[in-house]
Amino acid sequence: MKPSLKRLYGRSMTGGLELAETPTPTSPRSAARKTMLVSLAFVLAVVGALVGGYYFAMRPVTLKIAVGPANSDDVKVVQALTQAFVQSKGYVRLRPVQTEGATASAEALAENKVDLAIIRGDLDVPKTAQAVATLRKNVVVLWVPATGKGKKKGAKITKIAQLAGHRIGVVGRTQANVNLLKVILQQYGVDPAKVEIVQFPANEAAEAIRTQKADVYLAAGPVNSKITADAIAASTKDGGTPTFLAIDSADAIAQNHPVYEAAEIPAGTYGGSPDRPDDEVKTISFAHHIVARKGLSDTTVAAFTRQLFAIRQQLVTEFPLAAKIETPDTDKDAVIPVHPGAAAFVDGEEKTFLDRYSDYIWWSLMALSAMGSIGAWFAGYLKKDERDNNSHLRERLLDMIAAARRSETVDELDQMQGEADDILRDTLRCFDHGAIEESALTAFNIALDQFHSAVADRKALLLSLPQNLQRAGAQFRAAGNA
Repeated sequence: MKPSLKRLYGRSMTGGLELAETPTPTSPRSAARKTMLVSLAFVLAVVGALVGGYYFAMRPVTLKIAVGPANSDDVKVVQALTQAFVQSKGYVRLRPVQTEGATASAEALAENKVDLAIIRGDLDVPKTAQAVATLRKNVVVLWVPATGKGKKKGAKITKIAQLAGHRIGVVGRTQANVNLLKVILQQYGVDPAKVEIVQFPANEAAEAIRTQKADVYLAAGPVNSKITADAIAASTKDGGTPTFLAIDSADAIAQNHPVYEAAEIPAGTYGGSPDRPDDEVKTISFAHHIVARKGLSDTTVAAFTRQLFAIRQQLVTEFPLAAKIETPDTDKDAVIPVHPGAAAFVDGEEKTFLDRYSDYIWWSLMALSAMGSIGAWFAGYLKKDERDNNSHLRERLLDMIAAARRSETVDELDQMQGEADDILRDTLRCFDHGAIEESALTAFNIALDQFHSAVADRKALLLSLPQNLQRAGAQFRAAGNA
């Protein structure tokens, strides 16, 4: 039996105070409405927390990447990647940090000043560095400039073993190229102390060759490096053809120094007529790597790697060097260990948002459910006194039913009716506050109906009696009480 608001508010008593004339208490339905609103607010809070968590997890992340030197191919590649990442509106954005070279970039990564770095594989790699991608492979080119007409000819150099006592020009200011030359010389039994090493900037290579600053030259860069091609072209201006020195012991060098690999320079790589070189030349190669610091999030690195290879083909037409980007070596014995995030992308094990955060979402929902249960219990505990007080008032209403049936005057009935109105207000207020449930309100409604019936019946009886009989009855009771 559901509570009837019409009966609670609109019922009038014959000859007594009508409840409809009293101030209308708050409707009991407001409690259900309040509960619904609270539940809706809770659901919206949970949804908002999930949406906020998703936004927080997927908001763009900017990674600082160290690269150098200025105007190098590496810098150009990183600048192209930076613009492409912005245009694609990916999860990862790049902020280039220009350095003096690969060594300085490695130091910046070791000091946690950057998140990513472009480094040479044959340098001292920081212990915190982990491979993300191979940016490009570099080959070593050793050649002897052609001797033009009218120029003094010395002993012809055709092998590396003949370099003792000669001047060797190294293109580029980096010490790494000098160290590379020493590795090659030592493999052929040439004491580096018995050669004169001359270094000059890449943009001065052509002028150095024309002025014969060295007898032999070494350059390290991509197979199609413009710097190397221009330097070789400067060696042939008098119509002669430079002599390329093959590194026949490339396999032995690679075995002794795992950072290097045996490679070949295809015939005709550097153009010219006849081709330069006119046949394949054995050499060694090393890689330029994109590395990340070890503590960088797997999710972030995986996203960066995915974006990198997604836009690689888009950049090839505008920037051919992007085609040289390769996935890292994921073998356990790799020279530079692969970052777990990059390995997950390469192996196809990259986790989705739900894969990564499903446990957190599940436990959060469990925690919210537990908190809701605890909150409901605590709210019920706080309303215990109010609930107990209303229970006593309901018992009082039941006692008033019996009292109304024994009442001898209409005034007593009116007084009890007023008390019943107060109990009604208190009960409805408790229902609005959630202290009592609908079942308790139904029970109260039944008791109130019984009270109204008892008062109405008693009033009808009293009003049907003569006035002197009522007065005598009242006097009789008064004497009995005395």
